[in-house]
Amino acid sequence: MRAGFIAGEVWSGLRRNLSMALSVILVTMVSMFLLGLGLLAQRQADTMKGYWYDRIQVSIYLCTDNSLQPNCQGQAATDAQQQSIESQLESMPEVKEVFHESEEEAFDRFKEQFRNSPITGNVQLGDIPQSFRVQLSDPTKYAVVTSQFERAPGVASVQDQEKVLKRFFQIINWITGFSVFLAGLMVICAALLMATTIRQAAFIRRREIGIMRLVGASNWTIRMPFIIEMLVVAAMGVALAVGMLWVGLRLIFNAGFNQVVLNKALIGANDVWALTPWLFGGVILIAVLTSVVTLRRYLRV
Repeated sequence: MRAGFIAGEVWSGLRRNLSMALSVILVTMVSMFLLGLGLLAQRQADTMKGYWYDRIQVSIYLCTDNSLQPNCQGQAATDAQQQSIESQLESMPEVKEVFHESEEEAFDRFKEQFRNSPITGNVQLGDIPQSFRVQLSDPTKYAVVTSQFERAPGVASVQDQEKVLKRFFQIINWITGFSVFLAGLMVICAALLMATTIRQAAFIRRREIGIMRLVGASNWTIRMPFIIEMLVVAAMGVALAVGMLWVGLRLIFNAGFNQVVLNKALIGANDVWALTPWLFGGVILIAVLTSVVTLRRYLRV
């Protein structure tokens, strides 16, 4: 009988405050969607770090007749200098593999990578110098190779991909932090809206609450319908947010992005399901705490 009574009160409360309930659902949905986006972005960054850091290369560009670097002195690297650099690289324990890339190979790779860019027509054969592309055994040891060859004879410049990737991951971290910050603001708005909804529902049902007190209803019997109402609307908001995250990740991100970067390390729908319990748990905790604090303060029960 008590369960049936509480269910009836919950349904009645939701029906009477339908507009406020929809507002809580929408605000909860937006806040959890933003939070989920931030967490998924961070998970994508972590996934890509593990994928790309194993593929970090150090490129050692050799001098040409047109090199302007002081170390080159306007002279191309000699065969002896090239052999010395290659032998030194192969003897280093930090180096896993060494690839020599000629000017023709560098030019062909550039045309393939930037085939849709207008800058391709401005680059001619010989503009990109030959280089040694070094695969590291430990990606964190790039500084050892870089420092050793920066001023070596015949070397124009040394570039490592870690610097580029580091900036890229910093941007992702900034986006993640901003998304989480916005989500935090929306969570505060959702909690305040829940409190307002509870106060409005309590005001509408003040006569019923008075009668329940007169017949000796316990405090938890009076509180429970309000708490369950908030749990229902909050859970609906989280469910909609999870659905949006799944659709966005599965149909837009994976289906579209995978066509551009095939066989790369990307997150998937399983990552959304991994976040779902935490999203539901956090929102349920907020809904319960908000309901209990509001009822205790405004209903004195």
